[in-house]
Amino acid sequence: MISSKVKYYLRPLSPVNYEDGHLLSKKKEAVSVQDIFFNKIEVITRRELKVKKQIYNFPQFFKVFDKNKKICELFNNLNYKNKTLRRLVFKNKKISIFGILNITPDSFSDGGTNLNLSDAILNAQKMVNDGASFIDVGGESTRPGARPVSAHEEILRVTPVIQRLNFKKIDLSLDTRNSSTMEFGITSGVKIINDVSGLTNDSKSLDVVKKYSTPVIVMHMPGNPKTMMKKNKYNDVILDVYDFLKERIEFLTQSGLKRENIIVDPGIGFGKDYIQNIKLIKNLSVFHSLGVPLMLGVSRKRFIESISRKSNPQKRLGGTTAATLLGMTQGIKIHRVHDVQEINQALIVFERLFNK
Repeated sequence: MISSKVKYYLRPLSPVNYEDGHLLSKKKEAVSVQDIFFNKIEVITRRELKVKKQIYNFPQFFKVFDKNKKICELFNNLNYKNKTLRRLVFKNKKISIFGILNITPDSFSDGGTNLNLSDAILNAQKMVNDGASFIDVGGESTRPGARPVSAHEEILRVTPVIQRLNFKKIDLSLDTRNSSTMEFGITSGVKIINDVSGLTNDSKSLDVVKKYSTPVIVMHMPGNPKTMMKKNKYNDVILDVYDFLKERIEFLTQSGLKRENIIVDPGIGFGKDYIQNIKLIKNLSVFHSLGVPLMLGVSRKRFIESISRKSNPQKRLGGTTAATLLGMTQGIKIHRVHDVQEINQALIVFERLFNK
């Protein structure tokens, strides 16, 4: 059932470089959102299926909405501060990269690459040396149509890798939908849980992350990996994904999970077709008003093939870089990637050219 009440959304627009943005901000003609200056903002209203969008420059915006409490709350959320995750995720860096380490035989891009323990450790260490802040270890493929893996099998796959990498003092996140795998990982040194189901797959998952006060990445995915591409029916993909993440944040915090322990991910490629993915990537800045950090995972995704005709996922580095940099212009600071060295270099150079 669609709610009849009016919902509001804010999307910062028209990013400008630091020097221009700083000058414009002095005249209140630009606003910094997650260290990116924007000189326009879109106000979106939604009532049932009816959506209205209006773009304002900032003097107009402040004049029109200075007494609208809901809009003001969303605006204040744009520059959320999170000291807990800043220390853990960024480590005094402006950008954080999570290097993907799949311990699976069937992942869409690198299935089988890390099944040998020595190879997995070497690949993880290389990603750290190349600039990864975290290694995201996964023991279950979540590509479209993938078969589910039992928690027992998943734990057997990731156990040796987690133990060895933790011994080497490498910071780890664990990509899992299963509560028992989460608890095993956390007690073995994992610092962040990355759940593609948004803590909906396993009813015990919330209790586990609450018990250990572990930060969690909450992703949007309709259904599960086997069914998600049959469930990609949206009234408005941007606003529907936003509403899901907003509702999950509210539910999780009301259930006792600390807000400062939540990162969200719009789930590019998970239950979204080509057009839906493109729309989300072009509108990422709307998610800042959720008031929590945002992770972007576009690495080697199929939408890149739709544009570039590169069917081999390992040949999609250029497309990954382009989509990642577009996310960067919208204030996205956490990126989950396969090609750490190349993406890290691109982000560092972009930051230097575009910002300070």
